[in-house]
Amino acid sequence: MNKKRLITLAALFLPLFLTLSAQDAGKIPPGISLAIKAGNATELARYLNATVELLLLDKEDFYRKANAEAILRDFFIQYPVKDFTIRHQGSANDAFYAIGTLKSEKANFRVYFLLKKTEEGLLIHQIRIEPDDER
Repeated sequence: MNKKRLITLAALFLPLFLTLSAQDAGKIPPGISLAIKAGNATELARYLNATVELLLLDKEDFYRKANAEAILRDFFIQYPVKDFTIRHQGSANDAFYAIGTLKSEKANFRVYFLLKKTEEGLLIHQIRIEPDDER
């Protein structure tokens, strides 16, 4: 293959490769989704920052990781999870977010979480769980 053709092919495929690489880098770690789907607060806590903003029904504050885990555990006990699906995810700068639907036996919820890059990797800095009126 001559150099001109090789350069042309590289010019065509490089933007596609960079786009795919950027999309993979912006993906939410699958363990988060699996932990929510299982209603497993202990596993979800592995992805929490040392302090996390939690907006959950009647609770809205910044909590230390252990307190946030206990609150999430109580939520999962009160609302056993039947299913969780991420509906949308994206990124801006060094922040990543996802919006999903949590279905429980008692109600459905809209779940939003925000992750930021830290020295330990991507960690959740905010979780918002609110009732979803679309059943």
